[in-house]
Amino acid sequence: MIKTTSSLSGVKAAISQFYEREVSVRVNLGRNKIVEYEGRLSGVYPALFTVSPNGKDFCGKTTYAYSEVLCGNVSVRLKE
Repeated sequence: MIKTTSSLSGVKAAISQFYEREVSVRVNLGRNKIVEYEGRLSGVYPALFTVSPNGKDFCGKTTYAYSEVLCGNVSVRLKE
């Protein structure tokens, strides 16, 4: 069982601070498949958030739920 150190409301507050800023995203797709990219956090909503990737490999926006960040499948941090 995974023990969480933060709550869902804490994750929402942390993600909302990154609104309209450049972020680095790391997504664990399972079976040792990890995707990393940089983009702009373009939307913050009550149940999810959207990231617009900068790379040419992505078409459109990607959407993630706050629970994915809480579980550790998605990692979002400010771009350095």
